[in-house]
Amino acid sequence: MKPTPDSIGRLQERFSHAVIAFVDADGYPMSVATQFRVDSDSGVVVLRSVGGEVQPPVDERVNVVFSHIRPQPGIGYDERRYVSLWGPLRSTEKGLEFTPEREQHWDEEEMTFFEYSERSVPQAHRYLEQVSVETGRRVRPKLSFGWLFLRATRLPFLTATFVPVLLGIAVAAWTNGFNWWLALLTLVGGACIHLGLNVANDVFDTASGADQANVNPTQFSGGSRVVLYGLMSLRTIALLSAAFYAAGIAIGVGLAAARGWELLWLGIAGALLSLFYTAPPLRLVHRGLGEIVVFLGFGPIMALGAYFVQAQEYDLEPLLASIPVGILIALVLYVNEVPDRPADAAAGKRTLPVRLPKGVVVNAYAAAVALAFGLIVAFSVGGWIVRPAIIALAAAPLALPVYRALKESYEQPYALMPAMAKNIQLHLATGVLLIAGYLVAIIADAVSNDPPFFLR
Repeated sequence: MKPTPDSIGRLQERFSHAVIAFVDADGYPMSVATQFRVDSDSGVVVLRSVGGEVQPPVDERVNVVFSHIRPQPGIGYDERRYVSLWGPLRSTEKGLEFTPEREQHWDEEEMTFFEYSERSVPQAHRYLEQVSVETGRRVRPKLSFGWLFLRATRLPFLTATFVPVLLGIAVAAWTNGFNWWLALLTLVGGACIHLGLNVANDVFDTASGADQANVNPTQFSGGSRVVLYGLMSLRTIALLSAAFYAAGIAIGVGLAAARGWELLWLGIAGALLSLFYTAPPLRLVHRGLGEIVVFLGFGPIMALGAYFVQAQEYDLEPLLASIPVGILIALVLYVNEVPDRPADAAAGKRTLPVRLPKGVVVNAYAAAVALAFGLIVAFSVGGWIVRPAIIALAAAPLALPVYRALKESYEQPYALMPAMAKNIQLHLATGVLLIAGYLVAIIADAVSNDPPFFLR
């Protein structure tokens, strides 16, 4: 962009020195630091003459960089900003006179570093294409296989599968007994479907333009972005998604054949919901139905399926036990959609945070959390699930920092990140404590023929 008189005039207010970058006579890149002042009348930057053997070339175009950064011990840096100018350099009686013709700049006060990095992705791709042409071989970004697999599959989010599956198994162990190899197969099958869903989301979000429009991704939202960054091709991740789905469906069919074909219909419902979460023509998340799909898929469907594999029948108890964790995992999606609002709206992805105003989104979060823990109290006190499951109430305080952050940092994606992590912990801790409640009941029943009512 062309520099403006205002941007040139502010250089002295914001920076203490300049760095002249150039290519020396032998073709090596060089840089020297010097003092400067701005001549506002003529719109030029006067640089102090540089001493020593290394001299910038006069009557040639050079790059002059102005930068500032403040170290924060134990934290990192802030107040980061720079201005990079290109133009001719002339020698005058006043010193080295530099006339800016082109400008590139970044200021952390105007744009976060993460957004700046995301907006620079197209430029990085152009650079790699240019290097590829110059070297005669394709040059692309690379990541080690382990980190690439972790990023592409978003493996840590498998807690969303493990909680309802293990809860369903725990309920079955309390009422009907336990088979460890069936439990392991159920976990693996559920994980494969979940990973297929994660990777499929990237396929369809890339195709719809949602990932490209999102310049504020976080650790918990915005997808894996492996295609956008050029780390994997769209065809490769589509095949990876298909492979995960094929493995999960094969395990599901095998379990249905071994334990009862009634399981098959539940599995088909779960697989279709996960696929059409982002896949056309339904694109359920685009219609504001993502939370319902996540509630069903990572709540009742997985818990009931895991229970059926063990007990060879359906029952009300695993359904009731799964409702609170279903609500809480839906809230993980709900909060993670908040920083994605501008990109989702641009791509036609009409999620609930896109459709609803801030006040409604924040209050709905609080109401849903209250409902989840209210149901835990009602079900456990009423004896519809084991009474020790009431210990899951201990996880409820984790919702408070999430609620506060939604109120205070709704428009700040990176300030919201710690709350997004806490929201995931809320779901995980609640699920683990519900499972622990069933383990307490199982142990109490094993050591006593007639355990106290509050332990069963």
